[in-house]
Amino acid sequence: MLISEILKRKGDDVATTTPDSTIRSVVATLAELKVGALVVSADGATIDGIISERDLVRGLAADDSSLMQRTAAELMTADVVCCSPESSIDDLMGQMTQGRFRHVPVLEDGSLVGIVSIGDIVNARLDELETERQHLTDYISGR
Repeated sequence: MLISEILKRKGDDVATTTPDSTIRSVVATLAELKVGALVVSADGATIDGIISERDLVRGLAADDSSLMQRTAAELMTADVVCCSPESSIDDLMGQMTQGRFRHVPVLEDGSLVGIVSIGDIVNARLDELETERQHLTDYISGR
């Protein structure tokens, strides 16, 4: 199964923030949208980084009370692993597990076209396994 199939189901909306957004604003956006990460982008199309709940926790652990006034650019992960719509979910799931990250922006021709989470990938894989199980059950029972 390909990432493009996940994007067909979930859509291409990507929650973003700008590099100069305050951490207070980032936290409010994460809570409002009920997401675990925001793509950091100055123009909404190219990726400057990604800021996740984990980045915020690391910032809390390392910082004093000024954390909420700092910017997304100061806490974001700048080295972002991305994929394309043609990427295999099996390959990406392995990368995400090995790299211990949960969100992957999807790029097509250098532009942001979506984002997938480990939850999206696990759900797609479970759907795929259920379809295979149903086909095997139908085959065995002669349907």
